[in-house]
Amino acid sequence: MQNSWLKRNKAAVIAVAVTLLFAVANAVLLLKDFYYLSLIPLAGLVLLLFITRFETGLLSMALLTPFAINMALMPKMELSMPVEPMMILFTLMFFFRVLVARNYDTRLLRHPVSILLLASMGWMLVTTCTSSMPFVSFKYWLARLWFVVPFFFAAAQIFRNKTRIRQFFWCYAIGLIAVICLATAKTVGNFSDLQTLHRVMKPFYNDHTAYGCVIALMLPAAFYFLFSRASKGWSRLLSFAIMALLLVGLFFSYCRAAWLSVLGAIGVYVLIRMGMKVKWMVLLFGLGVGVFFVYQSDVLYKLGKNHQDSSYDLAGQIKSISNISTDASNLERLNRWASALRMWKENPMLGCGPGTYQFRYASYQRSYQLSTISTNAGNLGNAHSEYIGPMTEQGIPGVLLVVCIFMATFATGVRVYRTAKDRQVADMALAFTLSLLTYYIHGVFNNFLDTDKLSVPFWAFTAVVVALDVYSEKKDESKSITETPFPEDEA
Repeated sequence: MQNSWLKRNKAAVIAVAVTLLFAVANAVLLLKDFYYLSLIPLAGLVLLLFITRFETGLLSMALLTPFAINMALMPKMELSMPVEPMMILFTLMFFFRVLVARNYDTRLLRHPVSILLLASMGWMLVTTCTSSMPFVSFKYWLARLWFVVPFFFAAAQIFRNKTRIRQFFWCYAIGLIAVICLATAKTVGNFSDLQTLHRVMKPFYNDHTAYGCVIALMLPAAFYFLFSRASKGWSRLLSFAIMALLLVGLFFSYCRAAWLSVLGAIGVYVLIRMGMKVKWMVLLFGLGVGVFFVYQSDVLYKLGKNHQDSSYDLAGQIKSISNISTDASNLERLNRWASALRMWKENPMLGCGPGTYQFRYASYQRSYQLSTISTNAGNLGNAHSEYIGPMTEQGIPGVLLVVCIFMATFATGVRVYRTAKDRQVADMALAFTLSLLTYYIHGVFNNFLDTDKLSVPFWAFTAVVVALDVYSEKKDESKSITETPFPEDEA
């Protein structure tokens, strides 16, 4: 009788035993002041999750990322807890699975976006070897590795199943919505204090620019899930709540670059719906850049006459976007760009090394370009540009690879939108492409791909576009997108 009961409840007994063992082990280690060793049982549980539920492990990291907080585990080494240790374990597990099972779809590796990304990682490793601070650059390269491997290379195969795409989006969105609710609650009563408004999202997001950037990134995809024919009942209600709270969060982020990026994505959406080809969009953009340089003296003179600083007032905040005479944020951004260009000129092909700009730019500043928030210690972050930063740290090949990755992904998304046989697949491809476009635009003013907060959704959304291209059925082809790449993980 007793044996039959054990057989029927074997799973529950094992779960209770593991839970008790985990609790006792942690209690003993904490009582003995072995705080870091107390993470070992937790690491064991995470590893068990990745072994038995590989795809669920990816979703769990997406859910936890918005809540992650940077912690100094040892001198000169910070990790975003708890997600970065999970990413490291996941990356190792992914390589192990690929080497043992040899079931990775090589079509994903042959995709132009994948090839460019591998080339970018390879060039980053080359510039790490020639870096002015090799140890810093190697840590930076490793961090990029455990961002890219789980959320692009592993995710691209997982996203063969479209349900996983929706689940991933909801996991990250739900975590982000919780942060938005907390930040908005702290915003109430502080509308007249702009500095407070810029800090309400801490400690989960470092400042309002990263916070606004990720909200803008999520909006086009949220719009798709709200109006998708597949969204019915509670899922549509959830999508509506996510969309509404994202809009609230975007408004109260007071992030001008995020507002501009959303407007830019809307403009490109109109051009795509009008049927404009990608090459003509690129040509139009290049023409705009060329006109700016031809008339830059007149443009800069006009901008210099704007004295509207950042403001909690919406009209004032919008007007301050073009203030390059008194607005501290704009002036500091120009100071960082000027310092970066001076550094780049010293080694235009190899750069100063990945991740080293923030430790070296102080000596390249000029007194006449300093703002009220500048520091001679040079300890306030990176180059504030997803294009100038890689150019400074990895030379001309580095920035060219970044631009090519962005352009190849955008072109792929538009192509899938226009060639996919399934209308839902086409709309999904366009939505995620526009989401990525918000970051490409925002990347002119900031760079966040060295953080987990933006790297997780950015590389995952890129993987969505690639997966839809590889696995979707085109109007003249017959491919399947419904198979599950990891059959043992059906949950």
